[in-house]
Amino acid sequence: MSETAVRSQAGEAAPAPSGGAADILDPRTRRSFAIISHPDAGKTTLTEKLLLAGGAIRLAGAVRARGEQRRTRSDWMAIERERGISVSSTVMRFERGGLAFNLLDTPGHEDFSEDTYRTLTAVDSAVMVIDAAKGIEAQTRKLFEVCRLRDIPIVTFVNKIDREGRHPFELLDEIESTLALDAAPVAWPVGMGTDFHGVFDLVGNRFLTSSHGRGGAFDTLVETDGPDDPKLEAYVSAPILAEFRDQVALAQEGYARFDRAAFREGHLTPVVFGSALRDYSIDGLLDLIAAEAPSPRPQPSDAGEVAPGDDAVTGFVFKVQANMDPNHRDRIAFVRLCSGRFRRGMKLNHVRSGKPITVHSPVIFFAQERQIAEQAVAGDVIGIPNHGTLRVGDTLSEREAIRFTGLPAFAPEVLRRVLAGDSSKVKQIRQALEDLAEEGLVQVFRPALGSQWIVGVVGILQLDVLKSRVQGEYGATIELETAPFVTARWIGSDDPKALEEFRRENMSAIAEDRDGRPVYLARSQWELDNNQKRYPAVRFSDTCELTY
Repeated sequence: MSETAVRSQAGEAAPAPSGGAADILDPRTRRSFAIISHPDAGKTTLTEKLLLAGGAIRLAGAVRARGEQRRTRSDWMAIERERGISVSSTVMRFERGGLAFNLLDTPGHEDFSEDTYRTLTAVDSAVMVIDAAKGIEAQTRKLFEVCRLRDIPIVTFVNKIDREGRHPFELLDEIESTLALDAAPVAWPVGMGTDFHGVFDLVGNRFLTSSHGRGGAFDTLVETDGPDDPKLEAYVSAPILAEFRDQVALAQEGYARFDRAAFREGHLTPVVFGSALRDYSIDGLLDLIAAEAPSPRPQPSDAGEVAPGDDAVTGFVFKVQANMDPNHRDRIAFVRLCSGRFRRGMKLNHVRSGKPITVHSPVIFFAQERQIAEQAVAGDVIGIPNHGTLRVGDTLSEREAIRFTGLPAFAPEVLRRVLAGDSSKVKQIRQALEDLAEEGLVQVFRPALGSQWIVGVVGILQLDVLKSRVQGEYGATIELETAPFVTARWIGSDDPKALEEFRRENMSAIAEDRDGRPVYLARSQWELDNNQKRYPAVRFSDTCELTY
């Protein structure tokens, strides 16, 4: 998709590259977006190719490649490289066409949905990746609902069209019926699977194909006057070309045309057909995000919305990552800036503690690699090294003590007791659990009776990651024993006597989370339901908002 064509259609030109340093520090030049998908839809491969197209890397490492190429740049943990999955959100920054892109790659596996949810609080748009053969899968639907809750505009990328897949109309109909969105195709496949000849850009009237024949990687761009241009006959066999022209005519008649307002309001999704592995529609997808995705949006706080154009610097911590550099016991807080112009060395109020902190060495990210950030603006994600001062949900502000809202913790569905593999490593295990709880990988509960830690996770795979990281990063081994609990609920009440009575009667099932909030550990769903009936004055919450 032509960048010029998209911007002309949009009616609002992005700042030109020649605008100089002043332009690149304008929040309107920021595009912060996440990539979401079901596992194996090709999300990590697409991330790599977007980084390559944006000039951030020279070689994309395909997830299923061998040797050195398999070490993709966005998956940096050992367990991610070993299993070929993303289990931690990463942030990658690159510049292209006078714009600065902050790409947040989210875990695809459903067991890490909590990390994904928090990451989605830090973006202004999202790319939803769908496998052309499988359509909308369970995790895709869940992540879409998260985007809908936050009114995040979504671009749909239908991946793997160079393989056998479902008919484009069937995929579009599923998007509209399942997600209740208007689908507006902006790039259309010319054949699929063994008949795949390329992709036609419906906005720029350009044909993307390969000089190596069917199935080859994209390397040839043909400018045309439209789908009926005779020029296409030299590149596409007659039956496939005729079918393509019929499909485009029906698609343009039967589906919505792209409308910026409807897209940004969450009523419409532009649909791009492509192949991340074969480089089809990668540039077009970036051009679409550049021209149509919103720049930083106002963020909700307890004092009302904070506009990106406000002078005072504000931001919130949506993720904490320990040990990104295994050679140092580092801890990085990922901060989404919401307003103002941040400068290295400035002091910001740490709202939870009420104390100012000086940000000496802020960083911007390329996966695990980083460089010092001298300045940043609303929409940017910066990393602040710290020694446990900053937590997920913390607000940093140059102005009054506002608190950004909307970052939840979810009640865990899997609970385990932690047993030390080596009693001499108890200190390291305690530190590991504290660090990984602050990241949001696990939740740690301290029972009112007994001394063993209990960890809670949303999905089983998180337990494997926990054991792997405790051993790899802290040099300790742990065993996880089945706990006699099936779920947890944060408890509270407007009646202190009712809450105290409940705690007293259920002392063996009462614990505290890492912030000292009381938690009820239920042994069965029946027990939870029964206690809710017996103690109507007590609240049993399956989410807890991380607002400090």
